[in-house]
Amino acid sequence: MGKSETIILDEAAISRALTRIAHEILEHNQGTDNVALVGIRTGGDHLALRLQSRLQDIEGVTVPLGTVDITMYRDDLASRGSLPVGKTDIPFPVDGKRIILVDDVLFTGRTIRAAMDALMDIGRPRNIQLAVLVDRGHRELPIRPDFVGRNVPTAASEQVMVRFDDQLRPVEVCLSKP
Repeated sequence: MGKSETIILDEAAISRALTRIAHEILEHNQGTDNVALVGIRTGGDHLALRLQSRLQDIEGVTVPLGTVDITMYRDDLASRGSLPVGKTDIPFPVDGKRIILVDDVLFTGRTIRAAMDALMDIGRPRNIQLAVLVDRGHRELPIRPDFVGRNVPTAASEQVMVRFDDQLRPVEVCLSKP
């Protein structure tokens, strides 16, 4: 028997969630001073670009944008064999910045821990805040998002996937059951 799949967010719902997250980031940080976005490859980096655009539309300011690749920071690297290593590109100093770390789906928290380790190797941000499109629960580490598009309770065996179009725009979030 194959997997069954349910669309839990369509393109319009994703757009509304990103707009809400952008407003929450601005409210929490009282504007954009010293705020920078860092997206986790792959998925979070595409969403960070969309958030940067929303913040620009709302405030008229372009916040710095970077991407972080966590491959070499994974705690399961030895068990996963060879993984392609992407590129971390943070074209601004992170020291003293309020870094908004952006990911698509928050699950165990291990990806976020790896991303924080990578950021701390680059510099010392004032703080790190976490924005995720979907929080699906099942944390293995004490990590909690500051900004969430949607909470989706799931079984551990289910998968949550964010699909992007050819222009790397998020078009749907699907829940797949075995």
